[in-house]
Amino acid sequence: MTTKHDNILGTVGNTPVVRINHLAPDGVNLYVKCEYFNPLSSVKDRLALGVIEAAEKAGALKPGQTVIEATSGNTGIGLAMVCAAKGYPLVLTMAESFSVERRKLMRFLGAKVILTPAPKKGTGMVEKAKELAEKHGWFMTRQFENEANPAMHERTTGREIMDAFKGEKLDYWVTGFGTGGTLTGVSRVLKKESPDTKIVVCEPPDAAMLASGAPQERNADGSPAASHPAWTPHPIQGWSPDFIPKITAEAVDAGVIDQIVKTPHDVGIKWSRDLAQKEGVFTGISGGSTFAGAMAVAKDAPKGTTILCMLPDTGERYLSTPLFGDVEAEMSTDEIEITTSTPGFQLG
Repeated sequence: MTTKHDNILGTVGNTPVVRINHLAPDGVNLYVKCEYFNPLSSVKDRLALGVIEAAEKAGALKPGQTVIEATSGNTGIGLAMVCAAKGYPLVLTMAESFSVERRKLMRFLGAKVILTPAPKKGTGMVEKAKELAEKHGWFMTRQFENEANPAMHERTTGREIMDAFKGEKLDYWVTGFGTGGTLTGVSRVLKKESPDTKIVVCEPPDAAMLASGAPQERNADGSPAASHPAWTPHPIQGWSPDFIPKITAEAVDAGVIDQIVKTPHDVGIKWSRDLAQKEGVFTGISGGSTFAGAMAVAKDAPKGTTILCMLPDTGERYLSTPLFGDVEAEMSTDEIEITTSTPGFQLG
């Protein structure tokens, strides 16, 4: 049945849960939640809508006021959609190391994008956003600490998962973390309504901040004062900034994380390609890396185990990254051979 919406914002959420049929180990029920079915193709569409509507309700965001945020891309793209639909000017700060297609998408949607030096990492783009917000009186959405972020996931993502597995036992829920909104919001629902579900969090081995247990150096206001001591640069965009966000720290402090899995980016790239070519599921490096964690859990799981893995965004957001590094625009030797073959030529 076709549903009519008053605007594009009505299409956020209610993303599908899809069974993995060819890659899952025998006897394991492995599913993925495809967040790229959101209108701007990532889980951050939920965050964007949640924080803007919460600010409107609280009176913190005035009509026509400029919105500003620091982003690795997906939150900025989601905010650009929401601000375009609601009529707010938007300024975004982003480290210049993130993929070019992300900044182009944000600008295409009408946002202004301020690039910050790559060596200053995530903390640098956050500090620039704070500076501009204070200087101009703009509204900063504060995605890394805004309670409206996990609240949106508690209200939507968590409920969708419970509805999808109603009457079934969900043994593991696997996710990565960027802001921590998905992790914290969904875990609130699972721990209350499905307490036997194990919560598994993935992070890069070269930025294993949660696994290290090392404290995060913070300013008086709780913001990160410097990069986390266990963090080094990694190519999983949107995952594990160089600090543990306040929202993520809430989940850590609450003790809701049952297992941490370190997933290298090259393994994530491999699984992203396998998902595309063997399941028709199209996700990016963060999705492939989360799936790597789910496969690690599935490998040792007994038959009958049910696992749900979050896929945060689309593979199309990574065209200029190593994910597509060996995909050529021109015809390959095999493709040329097909065009010049005899009528009896057969593939394989």
